[in-house]
Amino acid sequence: MLETGLAVGLMFYVAFILYRSTFRVEEGHLAVLTTFGRAETRDGKRQLLVHGPGLHWKKPWQQVRNVSMKEQTLDLGGEEGGGTAMADDGTVLRLDSYVRYVPVERELYELLFGLERPLDHITGLFTCLLRNEIANFRGAAEEDTSSLATRFDFARQAGSYALIRRERKLLNERIESFCARRIDDRYGVRFNAVDLADILPPDELADALNAVIQAQSEAEAHLFRAEGECQQRILAAERGVSIARARASASETEVRKLAEYLEELETKNVLDAYVQRRRAEVTSESRAVFLKEGSS
Repeated sequence: MLETGLAVGLMFYVAFILYRSTFRVEEGHLAVLTTFGRAETRDGKRQLLVHGPGLHWKKPWQQVRNVSMKEQTLDLGGEEGGGTAMADDGTVLRLDSYVRYVPVERELYELLFGLERPLDHITGLFTCLLRNEIANFRGAAEEDTSSLATRFDFARQAGSYALIRRERKLLNERIESFCARRIDDRYGVRFNAVDLADILPPDELADALNAVIQAQSEAEAHLFRAEGECQQRILAAERGVSIARARASASETEVRKLAEYLEELETKNVLDAYVQRRRAEVTSESRAVFLKEGSS
């Protein structure tokens, strides 16, 4: 009975040792081993010995640090992120921004052991970078070529918010250029981009912009309505002129025909008789006849 218990215990101990002596790395990840807190390196300095995807062996007392090598996104708009930034004219803008980065294998030591809290460090770094670029964006835009200066005329008149919204692509390019020239891989990651998903004005400015947009919409509606009414009046006037012209033409034709008929009667010497007969017909149908003194 004792021997059976020892055999079972030995089997569990061997299984435990085997479990502690193996580790698995998922696809898209790398693993680093540490022995009593010291990382395994290739040159004894900062070049870590990494293990790729698959099943690997290790010593039971060694610890495994897994690192995802996939592109990752860090939200800068949190409570401790770059949620707000002051523009050149003092306008406080609200930012909805993200950082996309990928860990660099040859600089994993900096990411894992060079920084106490790497994500907080990256967030603080890009928060300061965004605020600095937005605060100096107006001055940087004025240093561009004359063709760009022409494009910025309207935006300058509308303020920094309109300028940044209009030239968001240029702001992204400036940030990416700064990352490529100044940051490199010193933090153990390669920064792919800083995405400005949205730039929102303060509530007071947003209300003012909404009021301006509403007023512009109302003005355009009144303008379209006035143009429609004017167009209707023009069409009605043109139709009235056409009708009056047709009536005048008909009256002129009638007068001409009547003149030709009277001229024919005059030629036949019967005009006086026709006039007397027409007068008699008119007076016979009248209830009262007023004669002018001296008339026949």
